[in-house]
Amino acid sequence: MNVPQKTELGVSINDKFAPPRSMGRALFEVGGENIHLAVEGSIGGTSLGLHIATDVIQRGGRVLWASPFMPNNVRFGQLFSHLSLAHSSRYHAMNLVGDFNQAMDILIATSNSLPSVELIVLDDWCEQSGKIPADKIAAVKRLSEKIDDNICLFVTSKGSIDASGNSNTAIIARGEKAMLKAGFEVWRLERPKDGPFRTLVRSDESTELKLEETGFFH
Repeated sequence: MNVPQKTELGVSINDKFAPPRSMGRALFEVGGENIHLAVEGSIGGTSLGLHIATDVIQRGGRVLWASPFMPNNVRFGQLFSHLSLAHSSRYHAMNLVGDFNQAMDILIATSNSLPSVELIVLDDWCEQSGKIPADKIAAVKRLSEKIDDNICLFVTSKGSIDASGNSNTAIIARGEKAMLKAGFEVWRLERPKDGPFRTLVRSDESTELKLEETGFFH
């Protein structure tokens, strides 16, 4: 996969979900990027991945999802509620357990055998704390290089707090330098205060979002 150039975030409003004078359901226009999302605790990282998955499926693409834990059934149903059963059949999930390199081989093979794969999500792809192992970063880099250039690779992990107090952000992305070197953009999902509002940060660009039952609104 080609190393992505810096582009606009690609978050717009889906008019289908935008009544007059209200927020509309955010539409994430991804394609070909490698994205590492660092999440501030349990504030919606999986929901963001599922939201982007529904955007890809709605435009005709197919999604491969891999995680140690499958999404909550209720939450999954809420986020996929606007899709038909036929559309939902383009979502394929696997457990990300056991040999990590072997799991990457399966994703590579599956992405090359199924038609119209446009998004691969590795949700909680590494341990929730501590340094991300170099061999895991090498494995996702290999995955990014072996899949089609038009597929977005979206990996999520828990961010960490800067104990030194020198950071001016709510969280820092673990392994940021290594992931950037591996060709990934680094995003952060933060909660500025208690409640449903979230901030999605990419480089020096921020997008304010509201998390509701059916997804993120903008």
